Amino acid sequence: MTEAAELPPAPAQAREVFGDRFADAVRYAELLAEAGVQRGLIGPREVPRLWERHLLNCAVLSEAVPEGVTVCDVGSGAGLPGIPLALVRDDLNITLLEPLLRRTNFLSEVVELLGLDHVTVVRGRAEEVMGKLPPVHVVTARAVAPLDRLATWGIPLLRPYGEMLALKGDTAEEELKAAASALSKLGAVETSVLHVGEGIVDPLSTVVRVEVGESPGGVRFAAKRAKAARTGRTRRRR
Repeated sequence: MTEAAELPPAPAQAREVFGDRFADAVRYAELLAEAGVQRGLIGPREVPRLWERHLLNCAVLSEAVPEGVTVCDVGSGAGLPGIPLALVRDDLNITLLEPLLRRTNFLSEVVELLGLDHVTVVRGRAEEVMGKLPPVHVVTARAVAPLDRLATWGIPLLRPYGEMLALKGDTAEEELKAAASALSKLGAVETSVLHVGEGIVDPLSTVVRVEVGESPGGVRFAAKRAKAARTGRTRRRR
């Protein structure tokens, strides 16, 4: 078994970003470096760069998230970007959506340990929970899948005029161009690439923003959403 490297001290920027939640951010970093590695949620080589590449890189996504909205973090994994976002934004109501049991167990432990009362962990795939979870204002995701595939999972979970925020790397512009047709069919009305984290992370975090109109997911998912809603009402009546 590969031994994890030692977690470096938190950089000065972390105190600025996490504020009153700085101690919780440190505890989360320690959990990722220990239990996260032991359970195979992150690779041991990621430990030395946990702060810059993972926690801070995700926390600065908050710059693009409106105040007081509902958020669903699709394919949350070890809680990135959902948990760093929750640590800096207690005004958000966040759902961490993850299909694998070992990951949801870890997420539930972290949420309880850090007292993140505004965070809920849900086990399931995005395509399975559509119609079962209330539509959200914002869907977030990081390194889950290529943009076109990610959009088919995330956009149908949005409420009308919501937005998907996907943390991407240097290929963001290319992915956005390649996914243009698919995004249009899914009801996207505007797309853009944002760079956030000025003075906090270097390089800046790259975010693909996909805004939808009145029919998130397009015609194809409107029928699925309606069917799921009817099924839900029938079950409640029983």
